[in-house]
Amino acid sequence: MEFIYDFSKILLATCRDVLPIILLITGFQLLVLRQPIPHLRRLVVGGVYVVIGLALFLAGLEKALFPLGKIMANQLSDPAFIYGAGEIVTQADWKAYGWVYLFGAMIGFATTIAEPSLIAVAYKANEVSAGTISQWGLRITVAIGVAFGISLGTFRIVTGTPLYLYILVGYMIVIVQTLFAPKSIIALAYDSGGVTTSTVTVPLVAALGLGLSATVPGRNPALDGFGLIAFASLFPIIAVMGYAQLMTWKTKRSTQIMENRNAL
Repeated sequence: MEFIYDFSKILLATCRDVLPIILLITGFQLLVLRQPIPHLRRLVVGGVYVVIGLALFLAGLEKALFPLGKIMANQLSDPAFIYGAGEIVTQADWKAYGWVYLFGAMIGFATTIAEPSLIAVAYKANEVSAGTISQWGLRITVAIGVAFGISLGTFRIVTGTPLYLYILVGYMIVIVQTLFAPKSIIALAYDSGGVTTSTVTVPLVAALGLGLSATVPGRNPALDGFGLIAFASLFPIIAVMGYAQLMTWKTKRSTQIMENRNAL
């Protein structure tokens, strides 16, 4: 009964959140375009599916994903696990948190691969590029970027270094890459950074950051617990443009080698 009550509240909140989108689209279709809504019955059924699916997903976040991320972060960063039982620790030693960095990288990779927003972007990128951009190639590249970003973000939490230093350096790298990367990939790279911070990644990453900062000695969740999502959106941009630059260089090099062979 408690679950039904909680789910009913989430379902009503989801309906409230989706209602402005429905009103906006319906208003433009009927009042601006002055066209009947095509396939009305199919759209209504699909809308119901979306609302119920979102409500179930949000309920799952509250019941499973948020607690799971926090529990894993607490266990991995527990001083008894890191330093041994009975040790009194007042200052964190960043070298002792290897399992935390590894877990952050793995959870970043796994959640990004499962991210519906990234799947949609990869599908469209493959479609408009006539198969030149591989769906799995893009998803894996973005996931590697997120994995590195989350791992570096957990390192920042453990060491307590300022967030702005990482962000400034990261975007300086992005600016330099933008000047030299293939023009056809730049917009997709920037979009790839945005789609990683969505329904699957954000809850687990946020719970990881808050749980880690609450357990590491000398850290404050309000000051150090946030910022992982910024890493998750920055480093995929670097990864996608870096991969495109690498492939362009390899293609040019292969072409040059073939030309040299033909000349001989």
